[in-house]
Amino acid sequence: QVQLVESGGGLVQAGGSLRLSCAASGSIFSINTMGWYRQGPGKQRELVAGITSGGYTKYADSAKGRFTISRDNGKNTVSLQMKSLKPEDTDVYYCNAGHVVSNPGGYGMDFWGKGTLVTVSS
Repeated sequence: QVQLVESGGGLVQAGGSLRLSCAASGSIFSINTMGWYRQGPGKQRELVAGITSGGYTKYADSAKGRFTISRDNGKNTVSLQMKSLKPEDTDVYYCNAGHVVSNPGGYGMDFWGKGTLVTVSS
């Protein structure tokens, strides 16, 4: 089994910055993608930013130019540096590890963290 533990959420004023971090632990041979998603009440979970093991990144339009995702493959960690935060960035942010393989040649599975609340006040 694989566990994802997030940290770094909290309350910040508009224009401020926050850094979210996520560490994956457990039976891990490789992780294909790691990323951050957000979800508001009654809404679908949506991608904020993602990064592959090779360093290829993808950002939601709302995150481009303000957020930076980074990853440490050796430590199985992913971080999201968020700057110039806006009230509309307020949401619960979830860490995702995609296609996690526990043994060479094994099946890949996706895992989620429990979420961390980001609140941006105006």
